[in-house]
Amino acid sequence: MLEKQYYIPEPEEFMAETPLPAELREVKKRRDEEVRAVISGRSDKMLMIVGPCSAHESAPVLEYISRLGKLNERVKEKLVIVPRIYTNKPRTKGVGYKGMFIQPDPDGEADIVRGIRSIRALHIAAMRESGLPGADEMLYPENTAYVEDLLSYHAVGARSVENQLHRLVASGIDTPVGMKNPMSGNLPAMINSIFAAQSPQVFKYRNYQVRSGGNVYAHAVLRGGVDGAGADVPNFHYETVMRVAELYAGAKLKNPAIVIDCNHSNSGKQCRQQIRIAKEVMENRNYDSAFKKIVKGFMIESFLVEGSDPSGAVFGKSITDPCLGWEDTERLILDIADMV
Repeated sequence: MLEKQYYIPEPEEFMAETPLPAELREVKKRRDEEVRAVISGRSDKMLMIVGPCSAHESAPVLEYISRLGKLNERVKEKLVIVPRIYTNKPRTKGVGYKGMFIQPDPDGEADIVRGIRSIRALHIAAMRESGLPGADEMLYPENTAYVEDLLSYHAVGARSVENQLHRLVASGIDTPVGMKNPMSGNLPAMINSIFAAQSPQVFKYRNYQVRSGGNVYAHAVLRGGVDGAGADVPNFHYETVMRVAELYAGAKLKNPAIVIDCNHSNSGKQCRQQIRIAKEVMENRNYDSAFKKIVKGFMIESFLVEGSDPSGAVFGKSITDPCLGWEDTERLILDIADMV
């Protein structure tokens, strides 16, 4: 039996309380179109979803994104950078820190109302600081309404991508949504998710029956899989990417696109391996025009300080999965830009 703790106001109330300023709405509108242009192939730039595994504290995230904004000015002719500001954290066993949305203080109690206020303030401050609207994970589909006016990119994670409601909500989002392959690594399941997200749908969302037009910018994210024995199985290699291209063609999906998640099961959560993975993908891009045409960008987990520390004692160090440090991140982004 569920125990009701307190009422959470409707998304419109939070938006009225902390609206996105008009000048930032224009910034977001321009950036949304840049991201769409990459996914659709109208732009030859590459998409970079870059940032910490989880945005657990505002101050280091804003410091990180300030640096990212400056770096963006150096690579904007080649790359479209979207800060990873993930405020929902999936947990394999269902317990532990679940992100700022639910737990605004990692050492405190769950407080969703305060969490929503915190993440809206963080996304707006980050956009004002850097000129870069962010990306977040659609962990809980009904929570999307609280932040969809702030994001240029949504991600549906490996544990969620086969869930019906995640697919349906993705079909009603105006900006690109990355659909990760499931934990099993099953590629047809990922393609089915993209098909559902690209299709018009009718479904229940919050207290309404709603209709969506389909999201033609829903696309594949390869993050590696886990086999039956629990071992990581990478899937960023040439052969897998070309197999996904075949599945795209067979399903007759719009805007075939793949983003490579360089961490998670592709790296075995060895954060420095992201450098090698990204560079191998770039070499394959330059080797084969078909590979280049479908691989549109990367997800990279990175923060101010390399590694992770669950205690949160180090400013700018991940409290969840290990992240690449800033110096290596900057060098990698510049190298990728040179290889585009």
